[in-house]
Amino acid sequence: MASQAATGDGVASGLDRRAELRDFLRSRRARLRPEDVGVLSHGRRRVPGLRREELAQLAGVSYAYYARLEQGYGETMSDEVLDAVARALRLNPEEREHLIRMAQPGRHATTNAAPSSQPLRPSIQSLLDTIGVPAYVISRRLDILGWNRLALAVFGDWDRLRPEDLNVARLMFLSPEARERFADPHLLDLEIAGVLRMNAGKSPDDSQLSSLIQELTQKSPEFRQLWARHEVTCRGGGNVVRMRHPLVGEYDLIHEPLALPGGAPMRMVTHHAEPGTPSADALRMLASWETEPQDGPRSPSGHRA
Repeated sequence: MASQAATGDGVASGLDRRAELRDFLRSRRARLRPEDVGVLSHGRRRVPGLRREELAQLAGVSYAYYARLEQGYGETMSDEVLDAVARALRLNPEEREHLIRMAQPGRHATTNAAPSSQPLRPSIQSLLDTIGVPAYVISRRLDILGWNRLALAVFGDWDRLRPEDLNVARLMFLSPEARERFADPHLLDLEIAGVLRMNAGKSPDDSQLSSLIQELTQKSPEFRQLWARHEVTCRGGGNVVRMRHPLVGEYDLIHEPLALPGGAPMRMVTHHAEPGTPSADALRMLASWETEPQDGPRSPSGHRA
């Protein structure tokens, strides 16, 4: 990405590659306790985590070599060295991938920025319309590109939003009404910030994604704090999300993201309830309301029709 301005507290609003590599490595080093990796610690430490020289020793590289990497200069370093550093830092697969992309942008292919307008193929929208569970399609920027009617019953009246507001991150961090649909939205906040950081690392030339991160950093104190933690996340399937609806109360849905074929990086996200549970009954009730005439006394999203 192009060089990004920093906020007043020093948190980068985008992903400048060298600054991100430096801050990412420092944050991963700070979370390791000496006793967790077999390093003897004598006396009180001024800062948390391992020292640079301790991490370098664990990785089997010289202090000068690791210090240069942590300063943002990793272009000449081999995959073997980066793997050794990743092991020493106990990085998970997503964090390791992020490290390598930031350290070696010229040697590892990245995803080019997609066009700002990404209309769904009619066949994808038809598929959404035939799925009997809440479903929607998102881009790597978390723009909401399409949905079915049951998704509106669960997540709110997306039909009423401006196109620029149809973004999962904007809704979660900037819309109190959208957050009310989740029983504990804070459980999702760190995950969303981590997904944005991972996708920004994959798409360093995506100026729209960089602008979204900058907007969230400026407007949301919660996002700004989470962004400073440098978490990298790839949300898998099978996670249970506790939902809240003004008419049926709280219920659980199982989140499943599905990659879509084609050139644009899009995912279909479905939510279903465990069969035979009160949550399944609640979802079935929402689905039945969705099929009722629109001039009924109340829409499934809880608003008067």
